[in-house]
Amino acid sequence: MTGLGYELVDCERSAAGLLRVYIDKLPEQLAVGGFITVDDCEKVTRQLQYVLEVENAPYERLEVSSPGVDRPLKKLADYQRFAGEEVQITLRVAFQGRKKYSGVLAAEGEGWRLVFNDGKADQALDFSLEEVREAKLVPALTFKGRNAQPKELHGTGETVTEAKKPKAPKKRSNAKARQSVEAAGEDEKVDGGPDQ
Repeated sequence: MTGLGYELVDCERSAAGLLRVYIDKLPEQLAVGGFITVDDCEKVTRQLQYVLEVENAPYERLEVSSPGVDRPLKKLADYQRFAGEEVQITLRVAFQGRKKYSGVLAAEGEGWRLVFNDGKADQALDFSLEEVREAKLVPALTFKGRNAQPKELHGTGETVTEAKKPKAPKKRSNAKARQSVEAAGEDEKVDGGPDQ
């Protein structure tokens, strides 16, 4: 897939014959083209269908998509690419009574370090890739509206928009509105009803 300008992030096969493939742009392509689009997925789907047919690989359905904002970290290159970003890791064996940790990823000698806050102080967890069962990026999303400012997404050169807080509308007095409604109500009175 690197010949097409994409990297294989992950591949899943279900019992029902579904083959699901996750792709991302190569780091050098990210600066030029931004996020994975539907066109990218269609291009890879066509290529994979051809290859799977030639190789006579069994599958019922093929799905190609981006890895999403919570992109999994599978290989050493992923850890190197996203060093300095916030990630969530799940360890194979619990350390100090827990397996899941979230924090900022950093290279540490021959291994890796996760810097996190336990609610009291910053802590550091040193680990090797063999100790990790699963790792993924922590999504950096904001849902603040239209007045957004661009913000870099996970050090990839891609930007997401971060919204400014909208200004509160000016409060107006309802006294004049009430007076005009009361005046209109007086005009609508009809003379000559049964009570008069």
